Amino acid sequence: MRRLVQSLALICSASAAPALADAPTLSLPVDCTLGTSCYIEDYVDLDPGPGQRDYMCAIKSRDGHRGTDFHLLSFDAMEAGVDVLAAAPGTVDRVRDGMEDIAVTPETAPDLQDRGCGNAVRIDHGDGWRTTYCHLKNGSIVVPVGAQVEAGTPLGEVGLSGLTNAPHLHLTVLKDGRVVDPFLPVDSNTTCGTVDGPGLWDAVIPYDRAGLFTAAFSDDVPSLDAVKSGDARVADMPTTSAMVLYGYVHFAEPGDLMTLWADGPDGAEVFRTQVQLDDPQLQLFRAFGRRAPAEGWAPGAYRGYVRLTREGRVIAHRHADLIVTSP
Repeated sequence: MRRLVQSLALICSASAAPALADAPTLSLPVDCTLGTSCYIEDYVDLDPGPGQRDYMCAIKSRDGHRGTDFHLLSFDAMEAGVDVLAAAPGTVDRVRDGMEDIAVTPETAPDLQDRGCGNAVRIDHGDGWRTTYCHLKNGSIVVPVGAQVEAGTPLGEVGLSGLTNAPHLHLTVLKDGRVVDPFLPVDSNTTCGTVDGPGLWDAVIPYDRAGLFTAAFSDDVPSLDAVKSGDARVADMPTTSAMVLYGYVHFAEPGDLMTLWADGPDGAEVFRTQVQLDDPQLQLFRAFGRRAPAEGWAPGAYRGYVRLTREGRVIAHRHADLIVTSP
């Protein structure tokens, strides 16, 4: 909450400073429709110290985050195949493939620190400008080093390689080796606020400051304190426990809809609910679930989803995994 208040208290600029010279114009780097089949989860972190600050002086980033994350809405979409596209013309100057599509865990994270980008393609656009495309699906990259590409050329597919636990594309824009926020391409990383124009993009991309801090399973309806601390989260439970899914939201607006649902080991839906947020606070959570059936939950892997929509447009989406163990 302290970081949230600090972000709100920032004095923000009324408009962006002029863009860096000779910058490429970028098109959407994923073959998806924002708000329908994908959404932006995180932006470049413009806070030079601890904490995070996106280009609109809000908190849709992570400490030290160096790019923009375009997330798919399901693992099924990743398996079906969603193309990653070159954002601008250029020459492929680096490729890495061969890393498995496996969600990172605390145990595997240390081994991935030097390969956190996963399977990747980098494109040189000239004049010191490069774009890097991370977390591509294993074996999907279709361009070799030296290939000439145009905006919209398929490079590979969205995957789950490297330091990630959800299928998405991480796009980093670089000028002479320095990270540039394509939404606020200015010479200073200390400016944020109301941006006037599309930045480096070929069209204005809508921004929503609302998002989901987290989604997780619990074995009871938790308190807000337990949600905020993480104490409510469970990763496994016996077949006889109640199964509760919760989503923790920031900056929701009246009329936003939160949908919570869970699928079982066979892929069948276990429960689903939709809640309209008529009087949201800066931070809130909603939870829903079921008691165990008389015969107990089927052992195996369960996956829950929490989605936040506004006027039919997806603005945030998170998943949570749970293992139900045999007695």
